[in-house]
Amino acid sequence: MKSIVFALALAWGCWLPCEAQAGIEALRLKPGEVLPQVDGKLDEAVWQRAPLFDQFVQFLPEDKRPAPMRTTVQVLVLDDALVFGIRAYDPAPELIRAPLSRRDKVRRDQDFVSVVLDPVGQRRSAQFVRISAAGVLADGVFSADDDSEDFAPDFDLQAAVQRLPDGYSVELRWPLAALRFPYADGVPWRLMVTRSMPREASTLVVSAPLTKEALSFIAELQPLEGLGGLVEQVRERSFLSLRPELTFRSERESDPAGSSRKRELSLGLEMKWRPRADWVIDATLNPDFSQVELDTPQLAGNTRFALSVQEKRAFFLESTDVVGQSQSEQNEQQQSLAAFYSRAITDPDWGLRATWRGAEAEATLLSLRDVGGGQIRRPSAYATQSYAQQGRSQASFARGRMQLNVGEQALGLALLASQRDYGRDGINQVIGSDFALPVGSSDLLRGHVLASSTTAGFDANGQAQRIQAESGHKFWLEWRHRTEDWNNTAQLEEVAPRFANDNGFVSQSGFRRIGMNVHRRLPSQSLAPLGEWSRFQAHELELQLHMTQSQTLADAPLGVLGGELIERQVHPGFWLAAARNSGAWGYLGLDQQRAKTGGRLHAPRTLNLGLESNPNAWLTFVSAELSWGQRLDVEADRLGRGASLLLQAKLRSPLLLGWWLELEQQLGQSYVDRPGGGRSFTERNAQTLAVLHLSAQDSLRAIAQGTWYQRHEEPSLLGAEDSSSHLSLVFQHRIGLSRMLSLGLVSARERPADRRNTELFAKLSLAFQP
Repeated sequence: MKSIVFALALAWGCWLPCEAQAGIEALRLKPGEVLPQVDGKLDEAVWQRAPLFDQFVQFLPEDKRPAPMRTTVQVLVLDDALVFGIRAYDPAPELIRAPLSRRDKVRRDQDFVSVVLDPVGQRRSAQFVRISAAGVLADGVFSADDDSEDFAPDFDLQAAVQRLPDGYSVELRWPLAALRFPYADGVPWRLMVTRSMPREASTLVVSAPLTKEALSFIAELQPLEGLGGLVEQVRERSFLSLRPELTFRSERESDPAGSSRKRELSLGLEMKWRPRADWVIDATLNPDFSQVELDTPQLAGNTRFALSVQEKRAFFLESTDVVGQSQSEQNEQQQSLAAFYSRAITDPDWGLRATWRGAEAEATLLSLRDVGGGQIRRPSAYATQSYAQQGRSQASFARGRMQLNVGEQALGLALLASQRDYGRDGINQVIGSDFALPVGSSDLLRGHVLASSTTAGFDANGQAQRIQAESGHKFWLEWRHRTEDWNNTAQLEEVAPRFANDNGFVSQSGFRRIGMNVHRRLPSQSLAPLGEWSRFQAHELELQLHMTQSQTLADAPLGVLGGELIERQVHPGFWLAAARNSGAWGYLGLDQQRAKTGGRLHAPRTLNLGLESNPNAWLTFVSAELSWGQRLDVEADRLGRGASLLLQAKLRSPLLLGWWLELEQQLGQSYVDRPGGGRSFTERNAQTLAVLHLSAQDSLRAIAQGTWYQRHEEPSLLGAEDSSSHLSLVFQHRIGLSRMLSLGLVSARERPADRRNTELFAKLSLAFQP
């Protein structure tokens, strides 16, 4: 507490005013004026009157440089929408990369323009949409605290692109019903327009004066001027959307004991109601939450802790910026706040969610009745245990966040409460608070404190039972420092042995960890020649040092002594960015690790290398990650020579009839050798994803993936072998977010249990606005 008070006092004297920014002027259309058609042509007369903004600057690969190509943006204000007109000039239009792809798969290997819009105006979070040169959309929410973008949320937008002899033009209609803004006392809306040009230098230009030392990508959003009294005129408007969904499913399961068949026809309903500008009510009744798209397999055979998985279900995505939920696939050590992890909810009967956004505060409340069938994870210092959720439960979560403004800076404070009620089998409750505090223009202090109480436990056979109340806490504090020369972080974390959050994601407990990342940025420079024909130009080069140390907290029920070293990491390394959006990194793993309490402290030594690039228009992405050396075999509690390799490749190719093919391949392998020779264990996974785009609305998607794990038998270790294979084939006809028809086949097999599952399904969803 003293450190927080000190930081607040320090920050009070360190506020640095921001320079006035040039805004983007919008044109408010008068009643009776002809509205523009969203066709991408920008040929209506109204576009001749709209103010034009063209003061773009380069952000990537090197900031503070003039934009290499001209980009212009205009904004029209309608009674029910904002319409953006963007012109992307290009002296070599034949080099524009414009493949058909899935929604939310518009990355920097494609030409696109993007609109980043913050109608709250506080630059804490922003909605964004990317429109590729082929007219494909990718949208989501950007969070300033984590400096991360989340592509999971989808908004009901309309966009069109027109290819031109000197580039392309884009029209984007953003309905006000898809925006979230305060009812009263709001500050000016803010935005930024960006453009990606994936040529040799893979350039990204921005309309705002953004530099790489900014604490987040949305730190310099510009005012959107010319709205007039729009907010006051539309804040009372109510928007209601009903989305019924009809699903037919035929399923066959078999194992050595027999087989069974099941057919099911279900009707579900999702509702979104915005009674006024600052409130959104979401409801779901009997939703079909089955995964149509398989999750990417992860190497986990030598991993002791649970791995998080990205959320894809629409109901959970309305207020991710308020919840503070991390959507990226990363472990608990890297997450700032995972107090609510929606993947903990498996199969709800119903769910209700309310979100409120004010000028200086925001809040969300949700509750769902979960049928069960999922996993309940309980962590410890050396592993995460998983138990089957055998019965129904009620999952509830609430979080409120306020903004205390001092000058141009702001202190964000939040309170949260979480509850998982299993009825007679007990209850898990969590309360807590978190904060984010900018200190000057280069530093950010964040942290949270959570406390839990649990009467839901499990016996030695994994059966749920009510237990005597157990309590625990979780504390996390991070300092981030970012300047032109440095990008540093320091973290302190403590999780008590009996801390549990069944609605959240906690992979490890019973430890105290301290960590630091020191990144020294070096200026752009030419490195040593590669080959006889070129020189390798590094746009960014960082020298890095990562250090962490984790120690146990005393845990008598599990026989864990306090102060035992779990892991110490020392990783000196480098990272560089170069042409074609390429990146390369490497570090030495100079670690100490312990596999179990009371076990030997090992000193593995590894060389870790990585590379990624967007080579050309058809091979849009390749990446490779390698870890090699003396690695810890967790189950055997010993070191052995081994390696872990992950390869990825993405291809885009035009076909006849205007069709496009997306092909993505992932291969992974991990192994550790025995001291006397031969393998101790081997793990492999593979996934092939192919999408045939028949049109902008129709696609045929196939996913084939498999995993295989084998541990060789030894005098002190039992041998084991298991594998799984999955196949998914889905045809989808989709028009925006309102109409979708899916027809599919999913087949799965697991060995050695020899369990098989085959499923045929058809799903139809429509949206109505009464």
